[in-house]
Amino acid sequence: MLPLNSTSIAVLVFVTLQRVGELLYARRNESRLRKRGAIEHGPQHYWAIVALHGAWLAGLWLLAPRQPINLLWLTIFIGLQGLRFWVLASLKDRWTTRIIVLPGAPLIKTGLYRLMPHPNYAIVAGEIFSLPMAFGLHAYAVLFSLINACVLTIRIRAENRALRPEGSSLAK
Repeated sequence: MLPLNSTSIAVLVFVTLQRVGELLYARRNESRLRKRGAIEHGPQHYWAIVALHGAWLAGLWLLAPRQPINLLWLTIFIGLQGLRFWVLASLKDRWTTRIIVLPGAPLIKTGLYRLMPHPNYAIVAGEIFSLPMAFGLHAYAVLFSLINACVLTIRIRAENRALRPEGSSLAK
């Protein structure tokens, strides 16, 4: 068995802390949005998103701590973090992990949102693929990418439906 790789563990700690921080930020934003009259859409599939991301991260903790790091894939993953922070900065207090629409508020059209619809999901898809690749877990990257594509198909349809009413706005 390979010895523990301190760089791999440091990357996993960073990703875990980042995800916990984002969940706390999302919960705060959800609470504030609901107080302003925001409405959640598509909650019935939220469990699948939580299960997917939880299983992805838990599996990485099981498989990756002894793996060497591929610097090219790690660099790609790090680059995606810059894009992730750009999305968070663009959405500000409207970023959540749920689909929460604030009636009457305009859609966000700044940052990556002026260039493409749903940039956060493209970034997440890249993360789900690139981080396992950084650990040399090729089959893992493909498997979770396929599962993520299925979940995102449901998610994006629900989000697009939520955005259709005139005057509505996307909270994430």
